[in-house]
Amino acid sequence: MYLATTSSCKSPRLSSPLVLNYCSQDRNPSGIHNKMYMGLEKKVVLITGGTKGIGRSIVRAFLKEGATVHFCSRTASDVQAANETYRKDYPDSKAIGAVVDVTNKDKLTQWVNSTAQESSKIHIVIANVSSLSIEDSVENWHTAFQTDLMGTYHLIQAALPHLEKSRGNIVTISSVSGRDVDFTAPGPYPIMKAGLIHYTAGLAHTLASKGVRANTVSPGNIYIEDGAWGNIEKKAPELFASQMALNPMGRMGKPEEVADACVFLASERASFISGTNLVVDGSLCTGTQF
Repeated sequence: MYLATTSSCKSPRLSSPLVLNYCSQDRNPSGIHNKMYMGLEKKVVLITGGTKGIGRSIVRAFLKEGATVHFCSRTASDVQAANETYRKDYPDSKAIGAVVDVTNKDKLTQWVNSTAQESSKIHIVIANVSSLSIEDSVENWHTAFQTDLMGTYHLIQAALPHLEKSRGNIVTISSVSGRDVDFTAPGPYPIMKAGLIHYTAGLAHTLASKGVRANTVSPGNIYIEDGAWGNIEKKAPELFASQMALNPMGRMGKPEEVADACVFLASERASFISGTNLVVDGSLCTGTQF
């Protein structure tokens, strides 16, 4: 299952401190990977949930590529702190944060349109925010539906006119929980993630004639020290150890590895890829995609 703060493994030896340190360690202040030279300079990117977890790494990855990145969070202090950090770490790129709750359709639409007006174009939209609603309760089902599905739907509906003009593309962040039954069942989290995969595939089919691509990235277990798995490690060590032990590669993934997948799919190197669900899970899933 993928769990991360938005911004988600088979042997006893896998839970050793060495493995955990490797999962969470940053190789340099801006992430472990260098610029990939994907031709994204001066592209305008919208990312929801860009201050924490995987979203934070996605913002960093696009800034490394020289893109202009507009990101949002519903917490003003997080946006302010992220703005300062990104501008310091990437002085040659441009990061613009905004306080936006994706469940507020009007505010979300206003943010998209103001971004398009300010930057003239929108080339790439990354729908990253999740409520991470795992517990099976009526309240969580409502929250997950409004955040994960309707938040993504309203974001893309607002961005589509601009993406059609730029012949841009969409990346949605789902999860391996959306395709494999795991410990998150029967709560809302895996259902919403499965819905995102199908929704994105439908977008790819209907938008292809307009030159707009749409793809999904489905992470497996992604370890972030201040994220969901970092908290589970501290508060529910038995659950953490059981999930850690499922990963055939002997570790959880890094958020930068998910971010690099997003950068690739959003670039012209993936110009004939649309409608795919790119699983970034270290072979955690055992099923076959047809």
